Amino acid sequence: MAAPRPPRLDAAADEVARTAAAAPDWAALATAARGCLACPELAAARQHVVIGDLPRSGRARFVLVGEAPGATEDETGRPFVGKSGALLDQLLAEAGLSRTEAAVLNIVKCRPPGNRTPKAPEVARCSGWLRRQLELLDTPVVVALGLSSAKWFLGPRTVLGAVRGRPHDVDGRAVWATYHPSAAIRFGPNGAPRAGLLADLTAVAGSLEEVA
Repeated sequence: MAAPRPPRLDAAADEVARTAAAAPDWAALATAARGCLACPELAAARQHVVIGDLPRSGRARFVLVGEAPGATEDETGRPFVGKSGALLDQLLAEAGLSRTEAAVLNIVKCRPPGNRTPKAPEVARCSGWLRRQLELLDTPVVVALGLSSAKWFLGPRTVLGAVRGRPHDVDGRAVWATYHPSAAIRFGPNGAPRAGLLADLTAVAGSLEEVA
């Protein structure tokens, strides 16, 4: 299926989409995104625009897409480097995957104040950056971490429990929706989100082996 298109809520979303689409490569896109002022509240409070991480090789085997940067990510300018990132790295390893093989992104590139959930206009304005990143990466397997990311790929009525555990064809990519590592932390080491996240990452690893 085609990826759901977020509503064009204002001119800022259109401008980001045009700017991102015109970026010929990752470096040009990153430069443009770092100066983004489309969301005044986020731009005023941020330390860094968190563009995302690429493998050293430049070629990602799969893509991890979270929600938005947290405090540590905002400080460092890198995604998933706080507690959630440490758990993600651990579960990736347990599943037989390595973060060094992945591109790591978020649907929103600036930290929402107080780590709140990004608002719909913020997601819409930032969508152009992520769409162009996915085009440039051209990676066939995407893992959507958490409900906000799952909704970005699969639509606003997505229920995480109903869509996880299997791939969904979105614009020719296999999109796996699963729990966010922060949920795994919140519910503890014996909670369902951690077990579900590990199970889903293990399934992703198996799917990658099949196409290797």
